[in-house]
Formats: sequence, structure tokens, C-alpha cells
Amino acid sequence: MIAGEDAEAVARSREGSPGAGGFAPSALGTREHWDAVYARELHSFQEHGDTGEIWFGNESVNRLIRWMRKHKIPLDASVLDIGTGNGVLLVDLAKSGFSNITGIDYSPSAIQLSGSIIEKEGLSGIKLKVEDFLNLSTELSGFHICIDKGTFDAVSLNPDNAAEKRKQYVKSLSRVLRAKGFFLITSCNWTKEELLNEFIEGFELFEELPTPEFSFGGRSGNSVAALVFQKA
Repeated sequence: MIAGEDAEAVARSREGSPGAGGFAPSALGTREHWDAVYARELHSFQEHGDTGEIWFGNESVNRLIRWMRKHKIPLDASVLDIGTGNGVLLVDLAKSGFSNITGIDYSPSAIQLSGSIIEKEGLSGIKLKVEDFLNLSTELSGFHICIDKGTFDAVSLNPDNAAEKRKQYVKSLSRVLRAKGFFLITSCNWTKEELLNEFIEGFELFEELPTPEFSFGGRSGNSVAALVFQKA
């Protein structure tokens, strides 16, 4: 996924809490939208070398890598980036020494863009695959780490039965992540408590990662939730 105006629109698409009616259906939850976005970004990269923005900014990537280093995740641990978008997270993981990383996205243009950026960076060995996480092939399984920065948010906005698609997301996650593996999710639509409820079956909260706070009207809070779950 990408950042900028689309990330802000994802956050604005929320109507109350999921339990009080869910999220407003949005084009941001459709494959057609992201196909168009990444077709434009691919053209921009080819014409101007612009890699695009990072969903939730550079700090969100640094936060995840810091956590992996803190917990001494082996550099050869298998890592899956769910909805890799422009692949910038994959690039940073590779530059940090991780050698067994895979990025998937259901948009062919996103995968083409990721491949072009990775090639420009002079990196090799990163696996890329056009893959719909809600309709997985049999090839994806056994990952030590799965990472999501905004993909679950987009799934939640799908106009076609988003609640069922969220359940399928959890089933797919359980399938690709090995027992005791870690799932790192960053979300601008879901609170910590809501994410705990969404991933209650088969996953346990391992750690909440610090995110920037804001203050308004004498109250403070976080605009982004970042959690680490461990598969039971």
C-alpha cells in the first residue's frame, strides 16, 4: 500500500466503531482502485524515478525493524510482507540484513513497481508474487514473520461484504504463519482493543509498539495502532 492522500482517505472512511455499524464502503477497498494507483505510480517511476510514498511514513518501517532486532529475529527468518505495494519495506528489510523475504500484492502493477525499485537498489534474492491474500495459492506457508501496514485497513473498506473478508484474512494469516510465528500489524482504522477482537481466534497479543500521540481538547491518543501478535 501507499501513503499520502489515500492513507488519509482510508482513515476518513471510518464511521464510528466496527461494532456500531462498521466502516463506510469505499473504493479504497477494491482491487480496481489499487490497480489504478499502482499503474500511475509505475508510470511515474519509469518516467521520473519516483518510488512513491511509504504507508505510515519511514518511522513505521523503522519501528518494525527495531522490534525485529530487539527480539533477535534471525536474519534468515522467513518474512512475508502482505500487500507490499511499492516494496519499500522489502528494500529496508534487505538493507538491514534480512535475506529470506517475500512480498505479495494482488496488483500486478504493484509487483512490477516493487521489482523495478528493488532492481534500482541493486538488491537480489527478494521474492515477489502476484497474490490475493484472501484467495491464497498453496505455495505460501511456514513464515516466521508476517507484516501488514495498511492492507487489513483496505480489506475492511471493501464494499462487498467486508466483514466476511476480514474473517477470511484471519484464516489466511493462520495458514501462512507458522506456530509461534509473529504478526506485526500497523493500522490507522482500528484501535488496539478492536484489533484484539479481530484476531482473537488463534492469536495472542505479544506486544504493543509505541506510536506517535496527539492531543486535542485536553485528551490524548494515538492515530495509529501498531501491535505484535503471536500465533498460538
